[in-house]
Amino acid sequence: MCKGTDIGETDPTTKGCENEICPQGLQYYADSLQGRTPSGPCPPCLLDLGLVRQLPDGAFAAIPPRLAAGGRMDRLEQAIEEKRKALAAVRTSIARAQEVYLDSYHRGDTHAVRSVHGAGTINATISAAVRSCQEELLTAQPDGARPQAVLDAALPNDLAALHRGVRQRTVYQHTVRSHPPTLAYVEQISRAGGEIRTLDEVFDRLIVCDRRIAFVPDPGAQRSELALAIEHPGVVRYLVGIFDHAWQRAAPLRDVSGGRLPAALTDDIRRTILRHMVNGHTDEAIAARVGMSTRSVSHHMRWAADLFGSRSRAQLAYLIARSGFLDDEPPTGA
Repeated sequence: MCKGTDIGETDPTTKGCENEICPQGLQYYADSLQGRTPSGPCPPCLLDLGLVRQLPDGAFAAIPPRLAAGGRMDRLEQAIEEKRKALAAVRTSIARAQEVYLDSYHRGDTHAVRSVHGAGTINATISAAVRSCQEELLTAQPDGARPQAVLDAALPNDLAALHRGVRQRTVYQHTVRSHPPTLAYVEQISRAGGEIRTLDEVFDRLIVCDRRIAFVPDPGAQRSELALAIEHPGVVRYLVGIFDHAWQRAAPLRDVSGGRLPAALTDDIRRTILRHMVNGHTDEAIAARVGMSTRSVSHHMRWAADLFGSRSRAQLAYLIARSGFLDDEPPTGA
């Protein structure tokens, strides 16, 4: 049975029990309306809802629901209106405080993160930052091989920075080791003193100049149409830390003339592809992550299917996971 309380001492918008009629209350109300003597005391929920009122002689009288509802609903509506006014006041106060916060933030740290829109504006902004770089240039380039036009546009600024004594470190994906235009670019950069390493999978595109400004793509937009220029020192330090972690794991790209991947790096790429496959990614998604064509990914899948004797993708994933092939040190003769 619901336990009632004095209406004058409760908030009808935050309590639930006294607003609901219990089964005993319904039976008591029916008995009262039909002239039968109710069994037991009057349930508190009837008094809370105003469906029963106590007379001066101590008896209880049933009240028509519509009459009882008037006063009760008026009090509820009044309470709700007061809550709405309180909510509006809080929203207004928060909005005013937000204006003060943003004003103080921009006064103390102007343009810590700003958006750069459009491919032309992005390229011009990054080129200007690279030209002004004096000490260090860090670059992470995912998506595998870069188009010839992009390499040709980047080469003069990169060489000029190296000639100024800027230390340049770049991380590519392993797949660029078989891409002649990228290798030609890397050869010139390396001869000028630049350091190039490759990794199976690069986190995302990143350019950092003098640990002062960083450029990253906006993850919510097309990479070529919107970039973020970050000058907040703490965020820049965080991004440099991510780059350094990737740099330590990457393999130096010293010999750029062979045009073929070393066996160890081929195995590294293959294990990365198969790891993504086991995790449920499609060939198209894997190709985008490792920077190669879907056809090449399919070739690695066929190699694995032949090696493990698999007849389906699901069976291949099961056999690979079971074999330990994707462990840090795959078993000999897997």
